[in-house]
Amino acid sequence: SSYAGKNIAEIFPEFLNKLDKKLVNFNLDVISQDSDLVFTALPHTVSMDMVPGLLKKGVKVVDLSADYRIKDSVVYQEWYQKELNQLSKELLLEAVYGLPEIYFDKIKDAALVANPGCYPTSVILGIAPLLKHHFVEPVGIIIDSKSGTSGAGRKLSLDLHFAECNENFKAYKVVRHNHIPEVEQELSSIYFNGDNHKQKQQETEIKISFTPHLLPINRGILSTCYLSLRGFKKEEEVLEIYQKYYQEAPFVRIFELPNLPEIKYVTGTNYCDIGFTIDERVGKIKVISVIDNLLKGAAGQAVQNMN
Repeated sequence: SSYAGKNIAEIFPEFLNKLDKKLVNFNLDVISQDSDLVFTALPHTVSMDMVPGLLKKGVKVVDLSADYRIKDSVVYQEWYQKELNQLSKELLLEAVYGLPEIYFDKIKDAALVANPGCYPTSVILGIAPLLKHHFVEPVGIIIDSKSGTSGAGRKLSLDLHFAECNENFKAYKVVRHNHIPEVEQELSSIYFNGDNHKQKQQETEIKISFTPHLLPINRGILSTCYLSLRGFKKEEEVLEIYQKYYQEAPFVRIFELPNLPEIKYVTGTNYCDIGFTIDERVGKIKVISVIDNLLKGAAGQAVQNMN
């Protein structure tokens, strides 16, 4: 790494006088001796080259890339364009999807946790109770998500220059976004009460229409999810299933009408705020879910998984 040898405060000044550590290049033997658990925050498809060695040394791993989120190796290869060896295919099945609010018991015993993507975190937490209780139809689900520019990472890109983002708002990757199979896998598992390690049958797969947008803000995600209700539902009924579903989830907050979540409420926190409204005229429920993409959508959730 080009940062090797530098103090962490040189790269992240907010740690000045708080964390006095130097960055070093990856060394499997050293890190496995010094660590019980490792966070891997590598580009997609790169983690698969490093994680097996850590696991073999008995080190637990929370991986922030997309490498272990998809259970079906065929689906992974289709969306991430990487051929998998047998070990990688086995680890896909062994990895636990790292949403503590849903997979708490599995995460406790896991050697490898696949930290969810930012958009999937907001979407899955937002509508999981509705699907679990079959309050909605599993078809025709529309997801409209907006993210701050930090969601695109730190790489240099013309699209992310200030002059391009400021006072602008646009959709991107409107046909194919890599978070789609991750969301569909988890929603299918929740709705059909199946084990997502075995969720392969075409007839039991939920499909979504997902459109991400780029907001001219630094951080935060707001997802609006549109679902068709199964029969008439009162707001009180829906509120009750959300409150019960997340009653032991300290980082999920459920809003009651007329209040709805806003990005500024979660900036710099690990919270996921959820609100909803029922449109009786068209038989739809609209769920609004907000997170900080850098915390609940990435690093904060990784620490939550570690704990």
